[in-house]
Amino acid sequence: MEIQTETLLIQTLCAPCGCRCRYCLLSWDGKPVGADWERSTALARRIKTALAVRRPALRVRFGFGYAMEPPDIPAAFAVFRELDSPHAEFWQCDGMRLRDEAECRALAELVAREGLQALNFTLYGLRDYHDRFAGRAGDFDGVLRMMEAAAQAGLALSCGVPLTLENVSQTEELIALLREHTPGARIFLFVPHEEGRGVRLTPIRVTATALAVLPASVLALLNRRLFRTEGEWVRERDFSPETKRSLLLSLTPENIGRYENMDPAALVRELEALDEAYYAAFPTLEELAGRYGDPAGDCLYRQRDLFYHYRRRCAAEFGVHPYDVTDERQSGSRRY
Repeated sequence: MEIQTETLLIQTLCAPCGCRCRYCLLSWDGKPVGADWERSTALARRIKTALAVRRPALRVRFGFGYAMEPPDIPAAFAVFRELDSPHAEFWQCDGMRLRDEAECRALAELVAREGLQALNFTLYGLRDYHDRFAGRAGDFDGVLRMMEAAAQAGLALSCGVPLTLENVSQTEELIALLREHTPGARIFLFVPHEEGRGVRLTPIRVTATALAVLPASVLALLNRRLFRTEGEWVRERDFSPETKRSLLLSLTPENIGRYENMDPAALVRELEALDEAYYAAFPTLEELAGRYGDPAGDCLYRQRDLFYHYRRRCAAEFGVHPYDVTDERQSGSRRY
């Protein structure tokens, strides 16, 4: 089956994160791995211009991390708009610098003037648990301050709560607190993946049995068509085919020189080849489910996360270790 390449995201992980969460896609360890901001944006601009001619159907975008703390916010938004960055309209706000109420208001008003439309936050549980999980004292209250300031500035808000066996008992009270402080925020529950440091949460992956204690009004915040038990996935086998992909070019001090001297179209072909080699190294999800799937499995997964879980088991069993295109700290891809 031919995979259609839709997007190239060029990123630099150059902005430090203030947290050290147990659940971190990028496995933040206190040291940014990204290339210089100015050099990265200059390269992104050149690649976007070239591919507009060479690969006009390919959408080229620019992003950065680990946290939404650009060096100069007005200048950064000019770059975001020029380079079709998702950050021009949406910020994922975990790990930002802790600010007092006045600083939160000033930031919210500034980004609103620049055209930002929506912010997303994550809370791992009630105050003490969240702060321990996030690895930063005061983070819970800092999130609430920023959410309240953003709401006052007219920005759309969403807040995700990742469910585990540890925090299920806190969820109902946490949702009530969120509705009290930010009544207009969209609140949703989700199940953490195993990528990055998420693998450490495997022993506390939430089960359908554990969730049964929650009231229906809270359970309604979890999309159970998206997050199903392993048993449901294995028994139903209605996996959605992955027919598209987004490529990721992650710029670091070690690789940016090579990419600066590389033909952009050849760069895209290289990333596509990495994607194809990685997925060719593993059986299909259907085949992996037949080998590893537990029809009685009670843990919840999203389809993408179950595929990743089975690929990890396959790699361990057969010693298959191709270049990991799903590690978002490095250049790779994401299929969907």
